[in-house]
Amino acid sequence: RKYFRRQIAITNEHGSWVFLISPMLIGLFAGGSFSIGTTAFIGAALSLFLMRQPVSIMVKAYSGRRSRSDLPAARFWTVIYGGICSILALNLILNGFGFVLLLAIPGLPIFIWHLYLISKREERRKIGIEIVGSGVLALSATGAYWVSLSHPAQVGWWLWGLSWFQSAASIVYAYLRLEQRTWVEIPSIRSRLQAGNRALLNTSFNLVTVLILSAVKILPTFLAVPYGVQWLETIWGTTIGPAIGQKPTKIGIRQLVVSTIFTIIFILTWKF
Repeated sequence: RKYFRRQIAITNEHGSWVFLISPMLIGLFAGGSFSIGTTAFIGAALSLFLMRQPVSIMVKAYSGRRSRSDLPAARFWTVIYGGICSILALNLILNGFGFVLLLAIPGLPIFIWHLYLISKREERRKIGIEIVGSGVLALSATGAYWVSLSHPAQVGWWLWGLSWFQSAASIVYAYLRLEQRTWVEIPSIRSRLQAGNRALLNTSFNLVTVLILSAVKILPTFLAVPYGVQWLETIWGTTIGPAIGQKPTKIGIRQLVVSTIFTIIFILTWKF
């Protein structure tokens, strides 16, 4: 009971899972090869992701935001996840995949910044750090692709950027939906468009950029289709179906469905 506490062992930010798993699946299926190295990479990435929660709890406890009685469990799970990650990282090195570990370097300063904000009680509703953090998680697409090919390839960086495009648009749209839920009534269409301006710009930029890159044969022909899904969802959520009075859980589930559809269609269209 002292150590096995779910709220410390597992992150309560359920929406953040998709920002890791979606890019990882995209990288794995784009690479098209599964091996022991692939399994080790997935395990190491998940361990690093899970370790964020107990480390954050420790920072909160030391800064007075939580009871120090949480420290034993937080330390326990930090050691568990850190140990698993270290073993799997060693496995990757011994099997010739050590190059993929370099992708963890950009995440360290971002994580330190996040912990600093936690210590100052300033981490909530920081859209900037969430977008930057999703960019770090999107590196799982690059890593999964590289491990599948057994060498670093330039295409892995394209997969990272494309995954980050979607993650950033999803975060901006989620903030719009959370803002909408506080509205008392549906405002004028002009006000709705003003509120959704940033979300619409993000999804439109993603869609147009991928359309252009596909037209000049840099990206697969139909890759704009998955980005069209988020674009249509954003138009609908901005103009027709604002989330007035909706619970955050319902908003999150809907966006999870959209992100799942995006991932499936991306994987399918990448091959054409």
